[in-house]
Amino acid sequence: MLGGRRKTKAGADRPAPSIKAIAVRLLARREYGRAELGARLRARGAAADEVERTLEELAALGYLSDARFAEALVRSRSGQFSRRAIAYELKEKRIADDAAHAALASLSGRDEIAEATALWTRRFGTPPRDERDKARHVRFLLSRGYSMSIALKVLRRARAHAAPDADDPA
Repeated sequence: MLGGRRKTKAGADRPAPSIKAIAVRLLARREYGRAELGARLRARGAAADEVERTLEELAALGYLSDARFAEALVRSRSGQFSRRAIAYELKEKRIADDAAHAALASLSGRDEIAEATALWTRRFGTPPRDERDKARHVRFLLSRGYSMSIALKVLRRARAHAAPDADDPA
């Protein structure tokens, strides 16, 4: 509903919001990447050249930043997903490589096995009881972007830590 008039709940006519107003309203709720915001505006019926002009203007004003979006996404996903999964999501959202690498730099130097173990502990806490349960635990870690080798290491460590407790005659 761009460029026309629209009815309010009371039935009065008022002009439809401009592309820029819609974009600012969207950006007020959360950060967007340039490609994602452009797609949302085009989905509302805006012309491609008008969307591009609006995106340029918003970027010049500092309202739109792929680097800021990438940092926000990395911050929100770290601890819940692997570095590999976060990098894939940034690529899917068409964030520029330099902005993605800069945002992912905050994750470098972290122990991925320790992060996977912490995530697994929050979700399960106890080693799997049988093979079916083990498969469920592995699928969980794989769905969060961890490799099969890391998932199996996490489960081996969990079983090793639980085994001495099971032998105590307390």
